[in-house]
Parts: sequence; structure tokens; C-alpha cells
Amino acid sequence: MIDTHCHLDYLEDATAALERARGVGLKGFVLPAVGPENFERVRALAHSHPDVGYALGIHPCSVDRLGDGALAMLEDALTAHADDPRLVAVGEIGLDHFVPHLNKSLMEELFHQQLRLARAFELPVILHVRRAQDLVLRGLRRFGIRRGIAHAFNGSFDQARAFTSLGLRLGFGGAMTFSRAHQIHRLASGLPLEDLVLETDSPDITPSWMPKGSANQPSQIPGIADYLARLRSCKTDDIVRVTSSNACASLPKLAALLASH
Repeated sequence: MIDTHCHLDYLEDATAALERARGVGLKGFVLPAVGPENFERVRALAHSHPDVGYALGIHPCSVDRLGDGALAMLEDALTAHADDPRLVAVGEIGLDHFVPHLNKSLMEELFHQQLRLARAFELPVILHVRRAQDLVLRGLRRFGIRRGIAHAFNGSFDQARAFTSLGLRLGFGGAMTFSRAHQIHRLASGLPLEDLVLETDSPDITPSWMPKGSANQPSQIPGIADYLARLRSCKTDDIVRVTSSNACASLPKLAALLASH
């Protein structure tokens, strides 16, 4: 099992969380950055553990609090660590039209500049997409992005197919486990399994069985895999096998990292 999206650096004890996750069968983890303030933190954490890859990017919800030069700092970090086998993607990047009062034009420009960097450094992307699926798709097409993961996907079937036609996979996690998440249930059960990957977004998006307000952790991936198996009326082993293969195909440097571990 692979957790394709976990913010380990925001957990109280990342090492203990990783040990718990390994104890229930996880073999790989992806740690996306959210802005220059945690670029070095995520890199250092990844380098402290043999099964953790990281991504560098600027989260769209950071747009109104960015300091001058944030994009240059990202480009400098990508340049400095271009040969790092643990740097698996540019992320977490994207568009968020759910959070009110964010500067949408600045957000879109920042997103496009990060897509330019992903193309220049030949890295996949890890995407944050809320109520902006079509605009994100337009950006992916414009910059020729053909690999990555749309995290916490919650669009339409047509939008899902548009993402997967570009070569991206779709992330499903805790939001899928709630009884009222009817559209996510339809997507998770109706899309080809080859299009899906598992994630937690730790410490956020806790699954339905965790106490409200508690910190999500990668160790919840087996429960998420079981839930997806029930939705699809298939074996959990099949979910684990295929989604892990999908994650490695979406993030080739992660695949190489795990193969060497």
C-alpha cells in the first residue's frame, strides 16, 4: 500500500506515524510541500526515511500570504535538488475556487508558472483541485502535462475521464468513507480501478470512523482500501495491488525509490 498524499511534517510525531503505517502494511509515502516555508522540512523528513518521497510546490490557498520571490524560491529548490531521487513531483499545486476571497487571477498565474516548472524539470504534478476542474484541465493541456495525481478528486465523470485521458490518476481517501459522499462513491465505484490511487491527506480529511477533530494518519490507508473494495465489490488485495501499481506509474521516481528500498 502507498499513501500518495500525506503531510507528515504537520503530524506531531511523523516517525511514530510512519512506524504505525508500516506495521499495517504500507510500503511507500509521498510528502507534498505547501510553500517555501516547508520545502526544507519535507526534504529533510523524506531523507530520514527510506520509503518516503517528497514533492515541492506552492499550495493555491497560500496565494494571499506569499512573500516576494516565492516562485523563484521554488525554481531554485527544484534546480538544487533536480538529481535527488526522493524528489518525485511538483506539488501540491493547483486551483481552489471553494475558499472565498482568494485572489483567483494570481492563483491561476502561480499555477501556470508551476506547470511550466514541472514541464521544464520533467516531473509529474500533484494537484489540489476544488471547484476548478475545467480550469486545471485547461492548464494541464496548455503546458503539456501528462503525468501526476489529482488529489482528493471530486469532479464529474466527464472531468474524471478528461484527467485520466491526459495520463493522470485520481486520489481517493477519507472523504470517500462518508455515507453522504454520493458523488465520490459513484466515481470510486464506477471509474476503472487503473485510474485510482489511495491517499490520506494526513492530518486532514479523516475517514468516517475516526473521532471528529483527530489527526488523520497514513495508517488509515488499509481501512480506506477496504472501503473502496466494498464499494467496488472486489477484494481488498486487488485494490492494494492495482492502486500501488498506479501510484508507481504516476510517480516514476517513487517507483525507483521503492524498488531500491
